[in-house]
Amino acid sequence: MRCDRPRPWPLRVEPNMVFIKLFSRLIPSKKSAPFFDQALTAGPASLAPGVFALLGLCASLVFLCASPAALATDAPPLQGNLERLEIVTATGTHEFSVEVMRSGPQRERGLMFRRFLPQDRGMLFDFATERPVMMWMKNTYLPLDMIFIGRAGGVVGLAENTEPLSEKIIPSGAPAYGVLEVNAGTAARIGLRIGDSVHHPLFDE
Repeated sequence: MRCDRPRPWPLRVEPNMVFIKLFSRLIPSKKSAPFFDQALTAGPASLAPGVFALLGLCASLVFLCASPAALATDAPPLQGNLERLEIVTATGTHEFSVEVMRSGPQRERGLMFRRFLPQDRGMLFDFATERPVMMWMKNTYLPLDMIFIGRAGGVVGLAENTEPLSEKIIPSGAPAYGVLEVNAGTAARIGLRIGDSVHHPLFDE
């Protein structure tokens, strides 16, 4: 994924206010007996609403205590429409189905929090202009091969077996129009070299 300034976690909840609103439902009015006095005289049916409210309160606290990273990890991966891409090397033509990241937020997220990527899949980043680009592996659990591609579709740079969760900057080394991320080991498996060709509508051929 593209290395940009980290975006703030979008979920903003005031735990104290939620706790107060939920707990206030358990507090009896001045005209009613204290909760424990009611518990001594009331039957199970009359206690049920209070018990369910207490359980709801506990569940809310567990949700609020969950970290943003944990929530994002458990969320289903975002997947756009798959597009066909071909890489031509000395060993032949190799086909992949790729998700194309075109907007800024899409490029920033990339493959973050993904736990699995099929061998014939990948993610293509469209930078719209040919220029030096920088990538990193923040919040990315999958080791990847990053293939830097010029405007004409030629491979201009390659970073193999990148380290998961690392914040080390990975430069393109040469101006790139797009970056293709695939599973680590893919470049070696298909015999990829600098100068090989990538065929996709994104590139001029």
